[in-house]
Amino acid sequence: MLITNYYNDFFEFGQQKINFSFFELSLPDDDPVYTLKKVMEELDFSGLLSNCSNKGRTGYNPIMMYAVVTYANMRRIRSVDRIVDLCERDLAFIWLTRGQKPKRDAFYDFKNRKLTSDVLDDLNYQFMRRLQKEGLVTLKELFIDGTKIEANANRYTFVWRGSINYHLAGLLESIDQLFEKYNSFLQENDYGTKYELGNAQMFVIEGMDKVREVIEKNRKRKLVKHKKLSNNRIIEIDNCSPLEIRKLQNKLTMIADNEGIEFVYGKGKRKPALQQLHEELEQCGKRLMEYKECFEIMGKDRNSYSKTDLEATFMRMKEDHMLNGQLKPAYNVQIVLENYFIVHGYVSSDRTDYNTLIPVLEKHKNAFGSILEEVTADSGYCSEKNLLYLKRNEISSYIKLQDHEKRKTRAYSEDISKYYNMRTGIFEDEQFYI
Repeated sequence: MLITNYYNDFFEFGQQKINFSFFELSLPDDDPVYTLKKVMEELDFSGLLSNCSNKGRTGYNPIMMYAVVTYANMRRIRSVDRIVDLCERDLAFIWLTRGQKPKRDAFYDFKNRKLTSDVLDDLNYQFMRRLQKEGLVTLKELFIDGTKIEANANRYTFVWRGSINYHLAGLLESIDQLFEKYNSFLQENDYGTKYELGNAQMFVIEGMDKVREVIEKNRKRKLVKHKKLSNNRIIEIDNCSPLEIRKLQNKLTMIADNEGIEFVYGKGKRKPALQQLHEELEQCGKRLMEYKECFEIMGKDRNSYSKTDLEATFMRMKEDHMLNGQLKPAYNVQIVLENYFIVHGYVSSDRTDYNTLIPVLEKHKNAFGSILEEVTADSGYCSEKNLLYLKRNEISSYIKLQDHEKRKTRAYSEDISKYYNMRTGIFEDEQFYI
C-alpha cells in the first residue's frame, strides 16, 4: 500500500504555480523540470521502492528524491549541501518537492542505501530503451573510451606485490629457522618422546622458488648498477600454512602447562626459552596472515593497492606535474557512448584499457541482448583476446592496431623477420612462409 501511495503522491498533476502571500511566481513553460517528470512517468521504480521499508516512520518519497537528484545533475550540481539549499530557494526544486525541505542526512541516506548501482543501471537502461523508441539511439553501435581519475586516497599509502614477495621470502626463512629451533628444543629436553610429539615439517608455498631466484638475480644486478627485474609473481598462501604455526604454539602451551612453566611479562623478568619460542612463532604467524590478507585484497589482476582505498590501483596519470612518472592511486573509468548519449559507465581497477572491453560488452549484452553490431575504440583496446571475442560474437570492430604507425614506415615494410613481409607458398596443402 505504501508503494502505491508513493506513485500516486508524486505523479499526480503537479502545481505549476506557487503562490506566496505577497506576490506570485511561476516557472517558464519550457523549463526542463516538466520534461523530466514526464519522462519519469514511464519508468518502473519497483527496484528503487524495493529498497524501502514499510516499517517505521514514513520518510521522504524516494521517487521525489530521485527526481531532485537527477534534476540537480541536469544542472551540473553535485554538492548535497547545494541541493539542500536549492530545495528551499529554487522554484523548480520547490515544485519537485512540493514544498518539502529534505536535509542533507536524507539525501545521504537515499544515495547510500536506496539508490544502489543496480537500481541506477536499471533506471538508465529503461531510459535508453525510451531513447531507442524515439529513434535517438539504436544500441547497435558503441563508441568506447576511458580515462583515469585519481582516487581520494593518500599517495604514499601504497602496497606493492613485489615488495610483499621480497619480505615473504625473508619471513619464510625465519619460519624455517624457528621450525629447526623447535625440533632441537624438543630433542634437548626430551619432550618429543615424553609427550609423543613429532618433528615439525616446514610447509611449502608454491611459486616461492621463482621469487627467490629473482631476488638473487637482483642482488647481483645491484652490484653492477643494472635495473632491477620485476618480481610480481602471483603467490597464494593457503589456510594450512598459518595453521601449522598455530599447531606448534598449541604444543608449546601444552608442554608449559604439564611442566609447570609460567609465562612471565614485564621489565626485569627473564622469559624462559619455551616462551621466547612461542612468542617468535606468534609474531611470524601474524606477519604471514598480514601478507595473506594483502594478497587477497590485491587479487590476481593488479600488483598494487592503497591502504586508505583498497579498490584503488596505482597508475600513471596524464597529469604529471613533477614530470617524473609518479604513480598515484586511481580508477580506470570507461564511458560508452552512442549519438552523444552515455549508454554505460564502467569503473575498473585495471591500469590498462584492453582488459575492460569485454566486461563492458558483456554488460551491454546482459542489459539489451545480443543486438550489438559495431564497436569503435582506440588502439588501447587492441589485443588478441578482444579481437577474438569480437569475431566470435560477430561484432564488427573499428579498433586501431597498436603498431599501425610503425607499419607505415619503410623500415618496418622491409624487415624480413616480420611474417607480414614474407612471401607465402603452398606445399602439400600446407601454407609456408619464405
